[in-house]
Amino acid sequence: MNANVLGKGLGRAACVLLVGVLAACGTATVVKPSGGGSTSAGTSTTPRTSVPKPGQTAVVRRGDTLYALARIHNITPGDLAAWNGLSQPYTIYPGQTLRLYPGGSAASTTRPAGGSTSTPVTTAPAVTATPVNSGIGWRWPAEGALVGRFVAGETTKQGIDIAGSSGAAVRAAGPGVVVYSGAGLVGYGELIIIKHNDQWLSAYGHNRKRLVNEGQSVKAGDQIAEMGRTGTSRDMLHFEIRYNGKPVDPLIYLPRK
Repeated sequence: MNANVLGKGLGRAACVLLVGVLAACGTATVVKPSGGGSTSAGTSTTPRTSVPKPGQTAVVRRGDTLYALARIHNITPGDLAAWNGLSQPYTIYPGQTLRLYPGGSAASTTRPAGGSTSTPVTTAPAVTATPVNSGIGWRWPAEGALVGRFVAGETTKQGIDIAGSSGAAVRAAGPGVVVYSGAGLVGYGELIIIKHNDQWLSAYGHNRKRLVNEGQSVKAGDQIAEMGRTGTSRDMLHFEIRYNGKPVDPLIYLPRK
């Protein structure tokens, strides 16, 4: 599937598995760092060098973009993406937490005098591909055949695809709060994002009908949507799990069938 925009974590969120995402208001969650290039009226306020904020984080809200958050916190978009391990298309999700400082022992970002700002100097922190324990009792979000698997680094394969029939139940894979319910994330169709805690999000795409609203608490197994084919060519559920905004293989956490 085309992950054109998370949040911003799968958030968006993420995120970004995400990134925020908007349907009615039309604000996209994904913004690609363009370095020093001209984009809009806000370009003049985009910082040319980053001011790291050790120990501080920002939570992505509905409508946020990577560029906006970077400007607010006086960080270049390239550094903000790098510090959070965001690869293209830099998806962020509502509810996703972004670090405002580089990983490791680095406390600041250094750029050569007179150098170009198009390429961030800070190296992206290592991504934890298989966190040891999520602390969440995951369950399968839908019944059906597995027709698509997670592939690390592939922006179009950031989760799994479960085929089924139109209207089949889509259920929450774990307890949490709905942080997004809409159709504003291109390539995901009717999408629901659940925040399970500060580190974990799950995303449910291509639904025919959404049955929950933002801010609603759900339990594992609660029906949240009806399966459909919005944003895809067949009836199926696209399901993602994101850890700190980064997609991980759902099959590592879902119980064996």
